Amino acid sequence: MPAGAQVLAKALQRHGVTEIFGQSIPSKLFLAGAELGIRQLAYRTENAGAAMADAYARTSGRVSVVAAQNGPAATLLVAGLGEALKASIPVVAIVQDVPTTARERNAFQELDHITMFSAVSRWVKRVDEVNRLEDYVDMAFTAAASGHPGPAVLLVPVDVLDQTVTTRSERTACLGRYPLDRSVADPQAVAKAAECLAQAKRPIIIAGGGIHGSRAYEPLARLQAMGFPVATTVMGKGAVDETQPLSLGVVGYFMGPRSRSEGMRSLVTEADVVFLVGNRTNQNGTDSWQLYPRDAQVIHLDIDGQEIGRNYEALRLVGDAKLTLTALADAMASALPDGVHAFATTAKEKIQAGRAHWQSQMAQWVDMQATPVRPERLMAELDAQLDSNSRVVADASYSSIWVANFLTARHVGARFLTPRGLAGLGWGLPFAIGTKAADPDAVVHCVTGDGGFGHCWAELETAMRLKLPVIVTVLNNQLLGYQKHSEQVLHGAYTDACDFLPVDHAAIANACGAYGVRITDSEQYGEALASAILRPSVTVLDVITDASAYPPVTAYSGSSELEETFW
Repeated sequence: MPAGAQVLAKALQRHGVTEIFGQSIPSKLFLAGAELGIRQLAYRTENAGAAMADAYARTSGRVSVVAAQNGPAATLLVAGLGEALKASIPVVAIVQDVPTTARERNAFQELDHITMFSAVSRWVKRVDEVNRLEDYVDMAFTAAASGHPGPAVLLVPVDVLDQTVTTRSERTACLGRYPLDRSVADPQAVAKAAECLAQAKRPIIIAGGGIHGSRAYEPLARLQAMGFPVATTVMGKGAVDETQPLSLGVVGYFMGPRSRSEGMRSLVTEADVVFLVGNRTNQNGTDSWQLYPRDAQVIHLDIDGQEIGRNYEALRLVGDAKLTLTALADAMASALPDGVHAFATTAKEKIQAGRAHWQSQMAQWVDMQATPVRPERLMAELDAQLDSNSRVVADASYSSIWVANFLTARHVGARFLTPRGLAGLGWGLPFAIGTKAADPDAVVHCVTGDGGFGHCWAELETAMRLKLPVIVTVLNNQLLGYQKHSEQVLHGAYTDACDFLPVDHAAIANACGAYGVRITDSEQYGEALASAILRPSVTVLDVITDASAYPPVTAYSGSSELEETFW
């Protein structure tokens, strides 16, 4: 009969697991997995593993697995699992624990992991009986992938990995894809929502990351084709084709001057019916809860009933986005006499005018030839070279805004991965590695600031060693931009933590065996990017960017402190 490590590896294989992110421990699991063809993706910095697993799950549609040892390695999973929890991403973390006989004896690196992980996971359990190991693995995958997806943590004492099972499991289910169970909202609620949308004078749909989690692209496109304007949150970017005449792009906390959607703000603020889909109504997505009109009728579709009504009372549609939007689109087909909502023409005109307004502002206010390089120029060059095989990931802070506002989702289901659950710095490169591992044929671009890149540049060696060529564009302005500019707006001064000494990130890349190039002129980036796309190696484009540049954060509007430096 097999030992616990073999049973665990076999259970993971049954759930479709082909890669595990982790360092050297639990060694027995990695060795057993290798015998079954499960690849260990070993990272350098222990806090990067959960971020890689997160991006892997977002990209693949499968539950990802990260493993760690008890103690410090386990504690460094916390931030990554917290991001996955808030972003509804299914990750199973397997943590080797101290032997059962050593528990509560101050064993080496012993901690109360159940308490520690309870705040950042949907489910955390310890299995002490080797014959129950497969039962617990299945419970972990079910918890991660069903309902509101999120992390599940399974603690496995090291002696359980050594023990021999005495009863053979008869489990055969594969639970490794999400959503695991799809359910449709109450038909009566769907009919009421259809009636409400059909009778609306100025409706709008605002799609969040739940569209991607459910892969609900087709029914959302059907509703848009019926005349409903669609905006997205940052996590929802790519839910619709942003070149369509009824696509607003991203709405939220960056709708100030130079925002693609600034001229379309009235489509949100003057809406009489707001339909939220897979949308957490969080602070950034709602511009501090000031964007959505309080007198509008809100319809809210979410798999998690607790999210509905959290910030806005709503007509409740509790269910899977794909199934429920399909039912709603079917109902709308008969609710709209002409097949197209009467607001469509007006909405298209406003969106067209809003796009023209944005282009005019960009031409008037941004010098695309400037030195140091403007981030808007980099985004324009990157946008021109994206295709259906491109995946873009961004670090937190300004990087996420540059990507969300200045890049274009040109097809339904385009993926722009941003850490918007907790929005911690240092996710960019690990996200890129996880994305490339999940989709090896894709061209993966990472946009990060020098502040975020400094958290994780050791993972360049990881990408090289694992043969996962990604393209990293570092916006090198020698500062924590969001921090500095926010402090200037709020306090009229900034703290000492905001400014950095010069760092040559291209040299760091070259030292790792990757290809690094420093860019100081705006004309250099497009050609360097095109070469990087063709190069079968990790590439770092270290671009010296304008330290005074800032994205169109709404809260900055009218700030004399920033406008003086911008101009």
